[in-house]
Amino acid sequence: MKKPASTLGNKNKFLILGCGFSGSFFAKTIRNFGCTVLTSSRSANKDPNSFIFNSEIDVVPDDKIFDGVTHILSCIPPDKNGNDPVLESLQSKLQDLSLEWVGYLSTTGVYGNTAGGWVSEIDQPNPLQKRSLNRLNCETKWIESSLPVQIFRLPGIYGPGRSTFEAIKNQKIRVILKKSQVFSRIHVADITHAIIYLLQNKDNLKFHQIINIADDEPCSQIEVIQYCYDLLGLTMPKPILFETAKDELSPIAQSFWMENRKVSNKLLCKTLGYKLIYKNYKLGLKNCFLNS
Repeated sequence: MKKPASTLGNKNKFLILGCGFSGSFFAKTIRNFGCTVLTSSRSANKDPNSFIFNSEIDVVPDDKIFDGVTHILSCIPPDKNGNDPVLESLQSKLQDLSLEWVGYLSTTGVYGNTAGGWVSEIDQPNPLQKRSLNRLNCETKWIESSLPVQIFRLPGIYGPGRSTFEAIKNQKIRVILKKSQVFSRIHVADITHAIIYLLQNKDNLKFHQIINIADDEPCSQIEVIQYCYDLLGLTMPKPILFETAKDELSPIAQSFWMENRKVSNKLLCKTLGYKLIYKNYKLGLKNCFLNS
């Protein structure tokens, strides 16, 4: 007989380390299940559920913050030396806790460039960029930590307040055309709800330590930009060829265009059964448009 889904509720206490765009969305959503949720910040603020964690200046949370913690989600990127700030500062503390689960938000950048080919969790990472190499190093350290960790590799993240619409409105959009270039992306709501789905069904599903969270339809950046202009009722500027534009791009922007891959979500959606809220950029951007 199939076991009932695991319940998330007031017996669970989550620490969200690195409460940026994705972490904040997750914290807000998981609170709706009745869970206690504390979020880290690099400096003091007025949120009573926030605590300070700043590894750069050796400010770590008080011991009382960790009382009763059952789940941790780390959204903190590698430090300037390529190490994981959470593990560098808190690993021994975390290993003393009775944790049910630890999540780590990584990047599909660890796969490197596949010239437009598909990548899945069974593919060997081949990072091209230093930042992606650092991420892979952090993934390895988490796996070696003996903590009950699950790693989520994410492509370009967008959502209300952080999408192509903002770039258009702030006049920071660059309409660049590069033949056969595709990108994968994911709406922030699907990151949160995929993780919650896995937590609720962890007793029923085979555990996978590394999972991609991406939508169904990798596509060119031009398609996304055109769709946003259409929703806004505006005319998209004439595209600039990448070869013409590249010298004006920052090194990070250039590196963004040097990798070309499609990220498979088959493990998450076919094998594990998660149903995407926003299967493609059109559904996701419509949500952003209506909530902007």
